[in-house]
Amino acid sequence: MTRPGTPPTLPAATPARDDGAEAMRVLDRLREAGLARSTGGFSPESLALAWADWATHLAGAPGKRVELALRASQAATALAGTALRANEPAALPACPGDPRFAAPAWQGWPYRLWAQAFLLTEAWWQQAARDVPGTQPHHEDVVSFVARQWLDMVAPSNLPWSNPEVLQRTFNQGGLNLWQGGINFAHDVWRRTAGQPPEGSEAFVVGRDLAVTPGRVVLRNHLVELIQYSPATPSVYAEPVLLVPAWIMKYYILDLSPHNSLVRWLVSKGHTVFCLSWRNVTADDRDLSLDDYRRLGPMAALDAIGAIVPGRKVHAVGYCLGGTLLAMAAAAMARAGDTRLASVTLLAAQTDFTEPGELQLFIDPAQVHMLDSMMWQRGFLTAEQMSGAFQMLQSNDLVWSRVVHEYLMGERAPMIDLMAWNADSTRMPYRMHSEYLHGLFLGNDLAAGRTLVDGHPVALQNIRVPIFAVGTERDHVAPWPSVYKIHYLADTDVTFALTNGGHNAGIVNEPGHPHRHYRLLEKAAAAPCLGADEWQAAAPLHEGSWWPAWQHWLVRHSAGKRVAPPRAAAPGRAPLGDAPGTYVLQR
Repeated sequence: MTRPGTPPTLPAATPARDDGAEAMRVLDRLREAGLARSTGGFSPESLALAWADWATHLAGAPGKRVELALRASQAATALAGTALRANEPAALPACPGDPRFAAPAWQGWPYRLWAQAFLLTEAWWQQAARDVPGTQPHHEDVVSFVARQWLDMVAPSNLPWSNPEVLQRTFNQGGLNLWQGGINFAHDVWRRTAGQPPEGSEAFVVGRDLAVTPGRVVLRNHLVELIQYSPATPSVYAEPVLLVPAWIMKYYILDLSPHNSLVRWLVSKGHTVFCLSWRNVTADDRDLSLDDYRRLGPMAALDAIGAIVPGRKVHAVGYCLGGTLLAMAAAAMARAGDTRLASVTLLAAQTDFTEPGELQLFIDPAQVHMLDSMMWQRGFLTAEQMSGAFQMLQSNDLVWSRVVHEYLMGERAPMIDLMAWNADSTRMPYRMHSEYLHGLFLGNDLAAGRTLVDGHPVALQNIRVPIFAVGTERDHVAPWPSVYKIHYLADTDVTFALTNGGHNAGIVNEPGHPHRHYRLLEKAAAAPCLGADEWQAAAPLHEGSWWPAWQHWLVRHSAGKRVAPPRAAAPGRAPLGDAPGTYVLQR
């Protein structure tokens, strides 16, 4: 896939000059990759540009400065009032969903004063970073994000001498909590240095505890294994289901433990399920492209499924980046007159990247240049580099709360299947990820019709099969209003579900799980399109999991007949092994 308008490669009129120019580019990349090792992969140029833009415009905005001075004065007055009323009960102005200062111990003196000072400072900085006349919104987001990171780091809840819960635990246990916390910290450092998974992961073994739904590997190529799951019912729906997970993750997010496996649940409802398992690439795969993932992934899987169940249409399901790839493939198939799909389901998958949420903080030309240089040198992007960005987006929940509980309170959070899966990371090849960042995040080429497949532009409007899309309320990776934009791009029937939870927990949403709800609304191709906020107001709220509603939708868009379960593998070919296969075990 290439982007139209890319300057053509010119013939080398003066080879020495071209060689010299290429050598200079190599020097630039080496410098950038070396700098990335000392900055954790974050571009100082990007941060400097954001700070300069914000500071310059703030210096030229006397009204904004006066406003901030007044807010600072009001905050100081409120803080002084708290200090003068030290013995009077008062509620802290905590942010909704912020549990750091919720414990009753924070109402005592002087902890309430410290907590209020921090919260007022945090609120002031968020106001200072926003609505500065003339500042680019992206730069405001970056300044706000950096300020939040620094403030979170020095929050009184994170310091042992200013957190009353830690002090009380230390007094009660005679300091044993800090001793145990030090042991926890040492174990974590050793495991990270040795490249070992987090403590407790050994209780979740792939093929024994996770990814245990019975099945056979029926296809293996350089990039994927295709698993065909064994039937659990005497008859099955004629149309099989193909799951296309993202290759940023191991596929068994969709086949976790038996009680919350989407694969097992679909099989139990009478569906023949196939699932792609992506190979964990190495530096030798640096030149794999996004189109290679399309050809060797969903397209190769459809060919294999067609050989096993000839003439059957397929319900294709894509999760996260796998959903974006599936949308490309479905649009290209529609243009080519390939009618093998019965429907398309997109789980937390974006097709328009103009508003990709907080991940956009790390995506600008300077940051992408640094990422390109890192990947160019190593041949891939490591999971650690990706996970660091995700952790910073939710530093309170994923970093500092863990520091407090595991290192200051001396408590180990119990390992669960989802956490063990999250620690089982993968790598992204250089060329593919560079095309993804440049073409989708920076260029928004898919939505704009600039992505090419087989030399032709991909137009999502060409998709005519019905689409079921799922967004999650607390998704920091694919915010639901961004996922919702499939309504503006597809010229077909679109059913959209919005469920509570985040990017993973909202999808792994088995029936019977407590405290689950979702909204659902169908839009016919000819019906007026609502905005995201209008849709949320109009869509009825349902209690429970969205899985049954989606499964009923699959059945409704099937032929309706039940058939005998198909054999594993195509006629004349033997299965290549048992599920979960071999690629999922690669580290």
